[in-house]
Amino acid sequence: RRVAHLLGSPRPTPHSPRPMLVRAGALTGTHTMLLSRACSRLVGGRPIAARALARAQGAQGGVARALSSEAMQRASPAVPDLPDLQLPENDKSASDALIPGEVVKQLDRYIIGQAEAKKATAVAIRNRWRRQQVPPPLRDEITPKNILMIGPTGVGKTEIARRLAKMIGAPFIKVEATKFTEVGFVGRDVEQIIRDLADHAITMVRAQLVEKKRAEIAVKVEEKILDQLVGENSTTNRDSFRALLRQGLLDTRTIDVDVPEPRRQAPLDTGNGNPNSQPMNEIILRFDKLLQQGGRRSERRQMTIAEARPVLEEVYSEKIISEEDVKKAALHSVEQEGIVFIDEIDKICSRTEYRGSADASSEGVQRDLLPLIEGSTVSTKHGNINTDHILFVCSGAFHQCKPSDLLAELQGRLPIRVELQQLTEEDLYRILTEPETSLVRQQEALLQTEAVTLKFEDSALRRVAALAAAVNRDVENIGARRIHTILERVMEHISFTACERAGTTVTIDAAYVDEQVGNMVTKTDLSRFIL
Repeated sequence: RRVAHLLGSPRPTPHSPRPMLVRAGALTGTHTMLLSRACSRLVGGRPIAARALARAQGAQGGVARALSSEAMQRASPAVPDLPDLQLPENDKSASDALIPGEVVKQLDRYIIGQAEAKKATAVAIRNRWRRQQVPPPLRDEITPKNILMIGPTGVGKTEIARRLAKMIGAPFIKVEATKFTEVGFVGRDVEQIIRDLADHAITMVRAQLVEKKRAEIAVKVEEKILDQLVGENSTTNRDSFRALLRQGLLDTRTIDVDVPEPRRQAPLDTGNGNPNSQPMNEIILRFDKLLQQGGRRSERRQMTIAEARPVLEEVYSEKIISEEDVKKAALHSVEQEGIVFIDEIDKICSRTEYRGSADASSEGVQRDLLPLIEGSTVSTKHGNINTDHILFVCSGAFHQCKPSDLLAELQGRLPIRVELQQLTEEDLYRILTEPETSLVRQQEALLQTEAVTLKFEDSALRRVAALAAAVNRDVENIGARRIHTILERVMEHISFTACERAGTTVTIDAAYVDEQVGNMVTKTDLSRFIL
């Protein structure tokens, strides 16, 4: 009301909705001065509210981003200048970050070939954003089109999932289908997938909120450290110590810090196969919550300021961020944007003539996956989660069976089929040279730590690719993983003697590759057991 009076805005009533106090571009120099002084008096001489209001005004599109430093110093010269708050990356428009062409371009930096698989995953991720733009009545009816990737091992199926996990800001989890057993058997049931996804979302949302509140947490940590250095109620030399603290000159000074006890980590237990029993980790977490209702116990320790800073940041982040808000945002994110990648799904597939076996990790797991993929409600310790709009991406090599051997109902729930192609000799050569994190660059970086400069001639890389393709063709096709084996054989002697070659340059050519590996390729027995 004071601010509205100063700016000439209509005076709000106690029951009126929250008004827009400042319209875009309305903060003039005079208004800035008056607003700074008014907010300084309202909050006890600290113009933090004025800065926050000005920053919020700038976020709304106004021209006034922050108060002038002159007015700030005039209002309260003893208050430190707060760093500008930066919006987190996830606040950017998803229409710019998840364009299918941009997703494919990012995947091309690390994965060679497989254009069809990249396009399918990019379109599926983009459709998540498109669904959010549809009006609510129709939005709930739009379900994700789940994907089944089919291709031999070592061609990039898992790598696509791993890179997507780092690229997107949505809850993402990758699981192995062989880790789960049918309900009623000892082991993990498939609902644990959603529980793990919820735990991951909780961690992700909490980290985002901490990053958003980073400036506020930093101010509180700084004030707490200054209280330990000069006293809580002392104002003498506080500004001098603040300047030294920001310059890092006091990082070795020892202070007393109240360190809270670490949270208990619950063991993994799924209830011993009984679907009606409560998982042991949930029982322990509930009991632990009852014991900690009065607050976590703390222990006073002496540590340097450099060591105390991350401890204090964790303490104040727990005080500032509400766990209920974290859970609410995380559960909504899982239901609306969650992505589950199930690898090795062909390992739980039985051929038609062997269908109906007693294997607890085979056809029964497929039946348990049906309601999960189609849409059901899963109970977790954070709350119930509806899986109607979670995207499932499955992959498998299907060497011993074919996709049609899956249960017919499961096939219908994976409508998009993508076939990944086998890697040729040219593809293997490109894997060695084009990706930003190629094996060649990794080997060069490792030897650089020993002051050894490693250089691969193009002929050597061509020879490694040719040998890998030959062994894949004659022995067993394991795709790009064959390059790991051959390259390690080539580098074995150089890596062993690298400590004695400091300051030298080592060049690897095609002749050296043949000397180290060539004989093993020609001998079938050696290539079968060594390469």
